[in-house]
Amino acid sequence: MTRSALFLPASNARAIEKARTLDCDVAILDLEDAVAPEAKLEARAAAVTAVRSGGFGPRLGVRINWLDTDWGADDLKALTDAGATLIVAPKVNDAGAARALTAALRSGAVLWAMIETPRAVLNLNAIAAVEGLEALMLGVNDLAVGLRTGPSPDREPLKPWLAATVAAARAHGLLALDGVYNAFTDLEGFAAECAQGRLYGFDGKSLIHPSQIAPAHAAFAPSEAEIARARAIVAAFAAPDADGKGAIRVDGEMVERLHLSAAERVLQSLDHGR
Repeated sequence: MTRSALFLPASNARAIEKARTLDCDVAILDLEDAVAPEAKLEARAAAVTAVRSGGFGPRLGVRINWLDTDWGADDLKALTDAGATLIVAPKVNDAGAARALTAALRSGAVLWAMIETPRAVLNLNAIAAVEGLEALMLGVNDLAVGLRTGPSPDREPLKPWLAATVAAARAHGLLALDGVYNAFTDLEGFAAECAQGRLYGFDGKSLIHPSQIAPAHAAFAPSEAEIARARAIVAAFAAPDADGKGAIRVDGEMVERLHLSAAERVLQSLDHGR
């Protein structure tokens, strides 16, 4: 399961050490937004050292700078040479950019493409089809600026792109990660946005503070009711009288084999989350 992907500035040595012990699913050392221009080279060196030394509890990724900046290409080479297995790339605007990134990765490494611009959302299907891509990560802050949307507590202007990102990810067997929630002290608002993200089909959420980890895990894990429902469906289809049937009755409702597949996926997620 990838319920939580926490960004931490690679320029902050204490944050890197803390990331080793956090219970987020993925820790992403950030070389981009969280790092000032004068600290970019120092942050890159710190990320390289962290990748080489290992010892992280969560899965480790590194967000490089955009390839069109002075640092992006060197970030990619340095992290690839260091053996990074997960590269997060900002502003992946089209399939060509995604292919250039994945072509530079070493064998076994994967790319998470950040969808942050109007160009990117119009090229979602082509981007998602690129081999070597593992996830689409929506960058809501940059996208809102690029679209010139107004403020909205429920992300009304972004809803078409929430759905489109999930659809592209599902069409190509990728993870879909929702964007960050900036008001990290507002855990009630964060929980509400997580619930919205899950409603739209996202697998998890990008985080900016460790306090958001537990609420994200709660939001993107199946509830007790969902688990019980899934077990009931699986058990019903396993019964002898369901053999060969495409649809059966469970708790007063008709369920089909597509619901069985969904139920099995819920139960599999319990194992993956341990």
